[in-house]
Amino acid sequence: MPLRPLLALVLAFCLTFITAPSSASAAFVLGNERGNSDFGDIVNSGQANNCPVIKSGSEGSINADGKFSDLCLQPTEIFVKVAGSKRRQAEFVPAKIISPATNTSIDQVYGDLSGGKFAAQGGIDFALITVLAPNSEEFPLVFSVKDMVADGGKSISPGAEFTGSTLTPSYRTGDFLDPKSRAKDTGVDYAQGLVALGGDDEDLAKENIKRDLTGNGTITLSIESVDTATNEFAGSFVAIQPSDNDLGSRDPVDVKITGNLYGRKS
Repeated sequence: MPLRPLLALVLAFCLTFITAPSSASAAFVLGNERGNSDFGDIVNSGQANNCPVIKSGSEGSINADGKFSDLCLQPTEIFVKVAGSKRRQAEFVPAKIISPATNTSIDQVYGDLSGGKFAAQGGIDFALITVLAPNSEEFPLVFSVKDMVADGGKSISPGAEFTGSTLTPSYRTGDFLDPKSRAKDTGVDYAQGLVALGGDDEDLAKENIKRDLTGNGTITLSIESVDTATNEFAGSFVAIQPSDNDLGSRDPVDVKITGNLYGRKS
């Protein structure tokens, strides 16, 4: 019967196809050739959020001219500036990160170092974060180093500081639909049902009219360790920037973000 040899060949092929991937998959995950031997130790552990580190106290100096890459900023503390009173000025108070739990770092940022300035040009240069203040108020924010220009001199060495400005984009885009189904870029940007309540009211106008509002922040990169053999550097950073303005309906507050820094000169 001519079909039996054909069926036997198909069956043998299927068995080979089914059994081969199991060993191949194991080799992919555990094999040294793929560099995934530590995958099981990192997945679901939160360690992927950590910036790389170099030996603490490494001395040396890197010429701050050329290009930089792999710039990583990992927030460790966030403070929100709360309103003061007649007897007390406004001050930064510690806030708790509530979302996301472990995906807050900025990473793989690259750019130009010409003239001793860190000028960011791209990469994963922003992260959406929500924090909880001691008064139980939630503050969404965009932790950002977009358009960062930080000046600090001609060399990257322990003790050097690079200070400059950053751009903070809107937390939501113009396509965001709120509970009234309004969005700036979809042709439905005004809730007509609110007109009868007083269309000239300033507070209502903020809710009715949606706008993409960016902000400006400041940042200081502090260099603490340098490895001249690999052109790597590490340290800390302090960034102050505005929180989310909810497309113009709320007044932003100042947020201070501190954390770990890592980078490499290309």
